[in-house]
Amino acid sequence: MRDGVDDLEIGLLLEALYHRYHYDFRHYARASIKRRLIQAREQLHLSSISAMQDSLLHDPSTLPRLLDYLTVQVSEMFRDPSYFRAMRETVLPHLRTYPSLKVWIAGCSHGEELYSLAILFREEGLDQRTVFYATDINPTALRAAEAGIYPLEQVRKFTANHQKSGAKSSLSDYYAADYGRAVFDKTLRSRVVFSDHSLVTDAVFAEMHLISCRNVLIYFDRPLQDRAIGLFRDSLARKGFLGLGSKESLRFSKHDAAFSDFVRDEKIYQRAEP
Repeated sequence: MRDGVDDLEIGLLLEALYHRYHYDFRHYARASIKRRLIQAREQLHLSSISAMQDSLLHDPSTLPRLLDYLTVQVSEMFRDPSYFRAMRETVLPHLRTYPSLKVWIAGCSHGEELYSLAILFREEGLDQRTVFYATDINPTALRAAEAGIYPLEQVRKFTANHQKSGAKSSLSDYYAADYGRAVFDKTLRSRVVFSDHSLVTDAVFAEMHLISCRNVLIYFDRPLQDRAIGLFRDSLARKGFLGLGSKESLRFSKHDAAFSDFVRDEKIYQRAEP
């Protein structure tokens, strides 16, 4: 009985969040949303999901705190190094033929993937002809991404990943250590546009040569996955590239025919000919 009540309360809270603040989590995978909301309820010391809804509607400070639970903020630089090696060795040689490039990091979280790609493009001499678009629905995450500051204890893992990606430099070339923090070089974001963008409700905003959206679709239900993939299809230039997370696939999407496998094992796809 309690589960049924929780599910009803969660549905009402997600509707309130959408209608009051225009954040739409109604088609995120419900089991994942339920886990996060229960965690939020406990951490915010609220008696029920309904009490959380009341707080959301009447206390403006609740929204950013709740968004931090509903949006996944766990990542690392050069996560899955073989993905970045495949980008370096197979995708960038194609991108090198363009005089200018646009790269979209969708669901950029705190910016780890953005800085990974910015460093990769710099090492390959493509950074000065590239504009990066880093988007997320969480404004707190976007501010963290723009700051480019990470706990120093994470940098050992970042460095190991970077080396495995086929690095042509040392990661230490790109940050300064400061009071237990790694502060990344501001020139890495000199050609970055940070923007609030929702894969649930927003439309195409530019023509891209590469879209990297990793470990985001796994939190969507099937119709929302299809919407996002359709958005990527419409955003990509002819023969542009799409990179997904290791547990994600286009295999069951209704847009599967719009893409061809480019590096199958790394979930890198190419926009098929129209």
